[in-house]
Amino acid sequence: MTRPSVLSEDRLFPAEPSVREIARRLYAKVRGLPIVSPHGHTDPAWFALNEPFRDASTLLIVPDHYVFRMLFSQGVSLESLGIPRMDGNPVEQDPRKIWGALAEHWHLFRGTPSRLWLTHALSDVFGVHERLTPKSATSIYDHISDCLLRPEFRPRALFERFNIEVVATTESPLDSLAHHRALRDSGWRGRVITTFRPDRVVDPDDEGFAAGVTKLGELTGEDTGTWTGYLRALATRRQFFASLGATATDHGHPSAATFDLPRLQCETLFRMALAGDASPSEAERFRGQMLTEMARMSVEDGLVMQVHPGAFRNHNRAVFHDFGRDKGADIPTQTDYVHALKPLLDRFGNDRRLSLIVFTLDESAYSRELAPLAGHYPALKVGAPWWFFDSPSGIRYYRERVTETAGFYNTVGFTDDTRAFLSIPARHDAARRVDCGFLAEWVAEHRLDEDEAAELAVDLAYTLAKRSYKL
Repeated sequence: MTRPSVLSEDRLFPAEPSVREIARRLYAKVRGLPIVSPHGHTDPAWFALNEPFRDASTLLIVPDHYVFRMLFSQGVSLESLGIPRMDGNPVEQDPRKIWGALAEHWHLFRGTPSRLWLTHALSDVFGVHERLTPKSATSIYDHISDCLLRPEFRPRALFERFNIEVVATTESPLDSLAHHRALRDSGWRGRVITTFRPDRVVDPDDEGFAAGVTKLGELTGEDTGTWTGYLRALATRRQFFASLGATATDHGHPSAATFDLPRLQCETLFRMALAGDASPSEAERFRGQMLTEMARMSVEDGLVMQVHPGAFRNHNRAVFHDFGRDKGADIPTQTDYVHALKPLLDRFGNDRRLSLIVFTLDESAYSRELAPLAGHYPALKVGAPWWFFDSPSGIRYYRERVTETAGFYNTVGFTDDTRAFLSIPARHDAARRVDCGFLAEWVAEHRLDEDEAAELAVDLAYTLAKRSYKL
């Protein structure tokens, strides 16, 4: 006997009947709105080449660190999930076995947003209306395989089916953006834009920093052995990214530290960073100075600036050695914003030409630091609940901690921040439902009129992201 896994139409709405009814009405206003995805990590090759996805496992498991980190935490090896090793040693190549591992451990995802997203993808995208179990795994896998052979399940068709208006990918300044150029020239009307992510060439602790700076010079014809040439090269690449649709930059530094140092100190730090002689504190000062330089460039070229600090990257040394970056071992850390951002804000915080969106993994900073900062500085907005807080409880917590100080309009809508293409509509739907439930409670408490809540629901789901990211 199969176990039903039908998504409830009232999922994530308040339990109290009268408030739930308000949430339903609000949700009806936003359910069909286009998806604006201004920050993410999907592969532009999917849309440029428009080739069929290979199988359920490489589509739903292998690229999604939310999924495989949970399995790894319960003793499932990354090799058995088909995650490529840095040394090229064999990993599981049979996607059926990888899918079977997910089915065997499906219970681990109870209560997690991954369970919501995967169930949404199975149900709404593939029409699977039974729960994934070891017994049902084969039939569900075969059904998905049959679907993926059809033209309506190719990347561009799904993009259109999901009603995506725009999706942003994220690339290094060293990327040729060949897939984005192919998309521009293809005539396809789907909007896939890039985002400028310079971490590899602004972080002295990155293992490829010096080589990356050299390549940056080769790409731009600038002498990146000098401070001024290095800055000119970065500005040139920003212009190149903008020519292919970029409206934003993205900076994933360990901390939010910023500095505004005299030029001679900048030149000295740069020479030390290139030589590999920068101490940890000097590397931090260099990264912090580069955030201020990026803010200056954003004032000049109009690119929105995103900063998302506070992740202890690659915490599991063995996993980093064997499998590389972005393998589910990044852990939140306590982060200071009030003092750390002050040098940058002293220089640019009152300049409305700068749009600075700050994210956090330190949820204690929402009401203590970020909401008060965004509620004052014209240049600064609070980024959406991100990563570990991109969840029903995380989104609700965010609204409760930020709104009364910063308001709704010093936030930027929803950001899905995903590598898993099929989770995009699921994540946006969950955010819309949670926000409508939150607004419904405020209506029931007479803190908002329902017509105001309806306008806010549209703004939170659609308008704010378009406006904040200049889309």
